[in-house]
Amino acid sequence: MESVRVNKDILRGRMDKLRAAGEVLSTEQFSRIYEQYFNRVYKYIYYRIQNQHETEDVCSQVFERVIVNYGSFSEEKAVFEVWLFAIVRNAVTDYFRARKKRFHFSLDSITELIWPKPSPEELAIQVDDHQALFQALAKLRDKERNIIAMKFAAGLKNSEIAGLMGVSESQIGVIVYRSLKKLHKFLGTGGLMDE
Repeated sequence: MESVRVNKDILRGRMDKLRAAGEVLSTEQFSRIYEQYFNRVYKYIYYRIQNQHETEDVCSQVFERVIVNYGSFSEEKAVFEVWLFAIVRNAVTDYFRARKKRFHFSLDSITELIWPKPSPEELAIQVDDHQALFQALAKLRDKERNIIAMKFAAGLKNSEIAGLMGVSESQIGVIVYRSLKKLHKFLGTGGLMDE
């Protein structure tokens, strides 16, 4: 993630050019937004894309879009976090559309987001569990994976996810519940739950 931090300086340069053109986001505001939301944005994007370099590129695009579109943000219309994650979700959608690539789970890709780096002994024990988890996640529908990513990787509340998805909060709750129940069932038939 160190290389992404370098991109913050690149974005600040872009911000200076935009401010000269009349944009309203100050360097201090951008720094606060970046520091407060970077980890959640990065984790959500990485959870969906599962490639560090591509995630860094999309993450930079997201914060550039924040800079460019900040003047159109209205607190009366939306909570900032919902507005930001709409940008994030659209950036990920654009990424997949541009690559015309079906989303899939790489078994090696998001382990560092879920578990700390294990010792060699722990790694040998966890390999089967990780494979079972990712195989179970791959069985979910794309909408379910997206909601699970927003809930657990980005840490959004059901109400925030509902605002992004254009459905009721109770529908999100039902989808999360059913998705977790499916995962439990998938894992219970040959995975983590057998132990």
